[in-house]
Amino acid sequence: MGRAFEYRRAAKEKRWDKMSKMFPKLGKAITMAAKESGMDPSTNAKLRTAIQNAKAENMPKDNIEAAIKRAAQKDVATFTEVNYEGKGPHGVLIFVECATDNPTRTVANVKSYFNKAGGQVVPNGSMEFMFARKSVFEINKSPQLDVEILELELIDAGCEEIEVAEEQLIVFGDYTAFGTLAKALEDMQIEVQKSSLKRIPTSPVEFSEEQLIDIEKMLDKIEDDDDIQQVFTNIS
Repeated sequence: MGRAFEYRRAAKEKRWDKMSKMFPKLGKAITMAAKESGMDPSTNAKLRTAIQNAKAENMPKDNIEAAIKRAAQKDVATFTEVNYEGKGPHGVLIFVECATDNPTRTVANVKSYFNKAGGQVVPNGSMEFMFARKSVFEINKSPQLDVEILELELIDAGCEEIEVAEEQLIVFGDYTAFGTLAKALEDMQIEVQKSSLKRIPTSPVEFSEEQLIDIEKMLDKIEDDDDIQQVFTNIS
């Protein structure tokens, strides 16, 4: 399958192993959601989603509960959600979503990742039209779930398409339909494994094996940063 494939697989496995980095990011999302709209998951959809995603990554229950309780602490940091856009090695487009208590530090770090890789940060909004923002829900496949019927049931809630993967069904909708889709799936008693807002490239680009190695090296550095929550590219 090629050297780049093996490198990318090794890189992904290395990231999966970095629980010391992943859990704080998941915990930050939980704390932010609890601080913003309350500590009760039954009345806070954003918190329910953050908890759901943490469980999908096998975050321990104690860590989840501690992250919720942190929202009530007076000295807990106030996080700001900020985005950065840029071009990386070989012209790859990269969209970075952050949650930070120090935007000055974060922007300096992000710029250094791009500059050291021979890329550059571009003004916010420059790449908005190059990515479609979508609501994405991952659910387990089961013999009881008929994909066509499920899609018909979810159309009114904002479902645009359902992708059939090996072990999952992936429901896509516009980002504005996140709440209605989440409620519809909940009402249908369909357990969602993971849900998120993603930026999907409108014109994905194929890169060579050698180019992908350079790009993945940069993505590794970006994703290691505690302030960075999600990273999206236009890689096909």
